[in-house]
Amino acid sequence: MSAMDAFRQEVRQWLEQNCPPSLRTPMRDDEMVWGGSQVSFSSEDQRLWFECMRERGWFAPSWPKAVGGGGLSAAEEAVLEKEMMRIGARPPQINLGIWMLGPVVLEYGTPEQQLRLLGPMCRGEIRWCQGFSEPNAGSDLASIRTSAVDMGDHFLVNGAKIWTSYGDKSDWMYALVRTAPDAPKHEGISLLVLDMRSDGVTVAPIDLISGKSTFCEVFFDNVNVPKENLIGERNAGWAQAKKLLQHERSAMSKFGQFCLPTHFDLMAHIRDYLPLDGGASTNADIALHQRAIAAQMEEDAYSLTVQRMGEEARAGQNVSGTMAIMKLVHTEQEKNKFELLLDAMGFRALGMDMDGFPERERALTKAWLNSFTQTIAGGSSEVQLNVIAKRILGLPELKPAAPKPKQTPTAADINAGGQQ
Repeated sequence: MSAMDAFRQEVRQWLEQNCPPSLRTPMRDDEMVWGGSQVSFSSEDQRLWFECMRERGWFAPSWPKAVGGGGLSAAEEAVLEKEMMRIGARPPQINLGIWMLGPVVLEYGTPEQQLRLLGPMCRGEIRWCQGFSEPNAGSDLASIRTSAVDMGDHFLVNGAKIWTSYGDKSDWMYALVRTAPDAPKHEGISLLVLDMRSDGVTVAPIDLISGKSTFCEVFFDNVNVPKENLIGERNAGWAQAKKLLQHERSAMSKFGQFCLPTHFDLMAHIRDYLPLDGGASTNADIALHQRAIAAQMEEDAYSLTVQRMGEEARAGQNVSGTMAIMKLVHTEQEKNKFELLLDAMGFRALGMDMDGFPERERALTKAWLNSFTQTIAGGSSEVQLNVIAKRILGLPELKPAAPKPKQTPTAADINAGGQQ
């Protein structure tokens, strides 16, 4: 037996012994376990699974053991992921720090920062939020205006962030700030981490049409941030931001592997609402079934491509371009699936918060509304198309042609027009 086969056997046995059967099913949004100072569990099984994985160091399996990770090789981490997927094991926690900031700190952070920041991530003690988007900046991330002024021993931060997921429940934020206001916009940016409990930080939840309020606006009013919280070089944060976004897209492209709504069975729902009973169905119903089958085939193709991408990554190939494409494909596929489902549900999709509709149907309608946010979070589909065109395909940027100046008609033009 090879060393890798022995490791696989060990992992399989350990998961069978420690992953409760109740956590081998797709999870709903309200069943996610977010780490941090306010961590909570909806069941004792969740708590046990969380603690077992934490003690094993498998919140971050491939990070060095010195910072609290599992110390696995890339190949061993792949085995762990496959074995967890094989039994449908849920992730023990969702932590944006581990998914996005942690890899950047490993690459750009000082040894002191790695110990100070990564250790609590690996123990599930800190919940992180992202401070990138700003009011009035649209999708142009480099247009941020939140300032961080060098005050000697600290930065003084002023400004605002928006669309901050779970800003009201997070302990810390990683944020892009402008540290050189007169520099070209991509060259005066730095990456800071800050305590959300700092004086001068105010968080305001944003209500969404889906009934959820995961997004927040965050305001900074003369917030003191220690100099040791600067990640990487000052004014060089744009490169770190791009790296972090790569990790974000990777995480989001895999997000649906273990949670609803990706794992809702579209074909089962279609059959429930529009059963094909041998002759009584309309052509429209049959056409809807055909669209659903096509959507299912596209999802299967997506899953196979994700597996191929994983194999390429483990072989040392650069898959950043594929990851950017997969984020776009996955979120648009999800939205399309829900639109198909709502077409099949008909008026049953109108419930949301109304009486007379079962919770299952109300949840599906809310999930449909939430699917739109996934096409925006982590870079809207339009931004993703630009990224793919410019950075992956290397296509030239087409600038709109300048409008032609209006010509004042001459007397000859007027006379000529009058003769027609």
